[in-house]
Amino acid sequence: MVAEMKMAVLPMEKQRELPISLEPLTRVSANFWWSWAADGAAIFRDLDSEIWAQCEQNPRVLLREISDLRLAQMAADPPYLERVAKLARDFDDYLSDQQLWVSQNGTPAITPEHPVAYFCAEFGIHNSLPLYSGGLGILAGDHLKSASDLNVPLVGVGLLYSFGYFRQHLGSDGWQQESYRETNRVDLAIEPVDDVAGGPLMIEVTMRGRPVRAQVWRASVGRVSLYLLDTNIPENHETDRLVTGHLYGGDRETRLVQEMMLGIGGVRLLRALGIAPHVYHLNEGHSAFLTLELAREQIESQGIRFSEASDNVRQSCVFTTHTPVAAGHDEFERPLLQECFGTEAIQALGLSAEEFMGLGQSIPGSREGAFGLTPLALKMCRSTNAVSRKHGEVSRALWQKMWPGRDVESVPITSVTNGVHAATWVAPLIRSLFEKHLGADWAKVGGDAWVSGIEGISNEALWRAHSLLRQKLIAFVRERLTQSRNGGDESDSGKISTEVRLDPNALTIGFARRVAEYKRWPLPLSDPARLARLLNDTARPVQFIFSGKAHPQDQGAKVILQQVAKWTANPLVRHRLAFLEDYDQEIARQLVQSVDVWLNVPRRPFEASGTSGEKVAINGGLNFSVLDGWWLEGYDGSNGFAIGVSTAESLNADAEDAESFYSVLENEILPLYYDRDAAGIPQRWVAMMKRSIATLVPRFNSDRMVAEYAERIYLTG
Repeated sequence: MVAEMKMAVLPMEKQRELPISLEPLTRVSANFWWSWAADGAAIFRDLDSEIWAQCEQNPRVLLREISDLRLAQMAADPPYLERVAKLARDFDDYLSDQQLWVSQNGTPAITPEHPVAYFCAEFGIHNSLPLYSGGLGILAGDHLKSASDLNVPLVGVGLLYSFGYFRQHLGSDGWQQESYRETNRVDLAIEPVDDVAGGPLMIEVTMRGRPVRAQVWRASVGRVSLYLLDTNIPENHETDRLVTGHLYGGDRETRLVQEMMLGIGGVRLLRALGIAPHVYHLNEGHSAFLTLELAREQIESQGIRFSEASDNVRQSCVFTTHTPVAAGHDEFERPLLQECFGTEAIQALGLSAEEFMGLGQSIPGSREGAFGLTPLALKMCRSTNAVSRKHGEVSRALWQKMWPGRDVESVPITSVTNGVHAATWVAPLIRSLFEKHLGADWAKVGGDAWVSGIEGISNEALWRAHSLLRQKLIAFVRERLTQSRNGGDESDSGKISTEVRLDPNALTIGFARRVAEYKRWPLPLSDPARLARLLNDTARPVQFIFSGKAHPQDQGAKVILQQVAKWTANPLVRHRLAFLEDYDQEIARQLVQSVDVWLNVPRRPFEASGTSGEKVAINGGLNFSVLDGWWLEGYDGSNGFAIGVSTAESLNADAEDAESFYSVLENEILPLYYDRDAAGIPQRWVAMMKRSIATLVPRFNSDRMVAEYAERIYLTG
C-alpha cells in the first residue's frame, strides 16, 4: 500500500479575492455553520449549480473555480446580495452570542477555559470534509453542531485522513470495487494551527520505536473547534505518514498506531493549545489510550503510582460505547501492542508488561488474551453509557464479566439515546413550514407548543411539500444512475433506461446503511415472487431505493451486496428498484428528506441505536422498523410501523420478521397510503406523518442528546 500511494504535501493557497459585495462568502465558507444555516447551502449553490454539484457541495472549491463573469453577474444581482447580507448578519449574530449553556441548577461548570474534549475516530460534519464512514461519524458531527447551537463549551479531537474512506463502484457482476482519492488540503475548510513561534504546531508520539510527528489543523463548526492531527508531513518516515492515511484502512498495526495518535497525540495536542478540559469524552473505544497518557502525565509530574494516577484520571473521563457485540470492539495481540508502544512507554507508567496487558482484559486478574480498548475505557472512565435504553441492557449483559460480584442490572453502564441535528437534516421545504407555524427558532420549540404548531400545518401543505421532495428524489436517483452507467464499465444493454426507472408518484421506501450481516439486507427480498407482485401492482405500486457500502475486508458483506445489486437489475422488477453507489452524506440527505417510508430490519438486539430513521421523522417520512434501538423507544403504535411484535430474540426471527414485513406492507402501509380523497390527498397517511413529527422530533434530536450528556454525564462526578 505504501508503494502504491505516495502522498504529496500540498501548500496552502491564498483564497481568491471576491468582488466586495460577495466578500462575506469567504469567511462564511470557512465555518461549517453555513451547512445547517437557513439558505446557507442554497446561496452557494445558486452561484453556479453545475460547479456546486461537481465539487460535491464544497464552497471553498466553488469560490475558486467559478468564472469571473458569473461572479460579476451575481455581485450585481440585488436580490442575491440581500440574501448574502442576511446570511452574513446571521453568521455574525450567531458567533457573537456569548450566552453559555448552564446546567439546570445554574452551575456553569463547563467553561471555555475548561471545555468538554470530545474524542472520536471520525467526524461527519459535511461531505466536503471526508473524515467519516458511517453512523459513528455522523453522530459525532451532529454532537458538535448541537454543542455549538446550545453554546456548550466543547472542542473536538480527531485525525485528518489523507485518503479518508473509500469510494464505491459496483462492477458488472455487482461486486463492490473500492478506490481511494487523496484529499487535497487546499480544498478543505480547515486552517493550520500555528505555534508560538509562528510556525505550524506539531505534536510528537513515539510509536514503533521512533518519533512520529503530527501537524495540527482546525475546522470551525459554528462555535466549536475541531482539531485534527495529520502525520502526512515530510519529516516522517513514509510508513508513518500513512498513520493518518486511511480511515479504518490497513492492517491491525495501522489501526493500533492510528488509535495511539488519536488518544496520546490528542492529549498532547490539547496541552500544546493550553486547553485544560473539564472532562474527556471518549466517543467509542478508539481513543482509550488517552487515559494512559493522562496517567503518565500525573506519574511524571507528581511522582505518584499508577493506581493513584488512574483514580484521578477516572474522575475526568467518560465513555460512550456504540457496539453491542464483543467481536466489534478493537483488540490487539500482546506482541503487536508491545512493539508499537515500546518498553519505555510501559515502564513510564510504572507497570510491568503483564500489568499493562491486564488493563485491556475483561476478566479481572487475567493477563491472557488480546488487549481490548473497551475494557481499558471501562476501567479508566468514571461513567459509561450506551446509546439507547435497549443497548444499555445489552451492554450491561455483555460486560458483566468485568464486575463478577454484581448482577446484570447493577453493572454501571447507563444510556443516553442518540439524536440527530434537526437543522442539518431537515429539507428546506419542510423547514419553511416549521418556520411559518413555529417561528424562526422552531428547533428550540418543545412541549405543547410544538404539537400545536405541527397540527397547525394543513394536510394539503404538508402533502404538497412532501410530494415535491419525492419527485426531486426520483430525479436525483435517475441522474445518479445515469452517471453511474456512463462512468462504469457496463454496456447500456445491461441497464434499463433511467427515463422509465422509478415513478415519482409511487410509494417510495428507502433502505440505506452499512452492509453487514446483522442488518439483514436480504430480508425484504426473501420472497421474490411476493415482492414482485407488490412491485408490479399498477393500482398500488411500491418501489425501493437502496444504498450502502460493505467494509473492504468484509467478504461476506460484499456477497450480500452483490446479491442485492443483482436483484435490482432483474428485468421483472428493475423499474421499481434502484441501488445508488458510493453512499455518502449527500445521498443520505436526499433519501431521508424525501422517502415515504424508511425501512430498517436489523437482527435484534444488534441495533445499538440507529439515527437515520430519526432524520426521516424530521421530514415527515414514516419509519417501518424492527423494534430495536431508538425505534423501540419511539414507536407508540400510531406514529409509524413495526416489524414483528416481540423485542425478544427468536430462533425463527428471520422468517417471522420477513412475514411481518410483507404482511404489514401489503395490508397496512399500501392501503393507508393509497386511500386518497377527492383532491388526491391520503388524509389518514398525512395524519400519521404529523403524529410522527410531533412525537419523535422533540425527543430524538441532538440538542436533547447533548443537553442530557451535559447534565447527566459531563457534570456528574
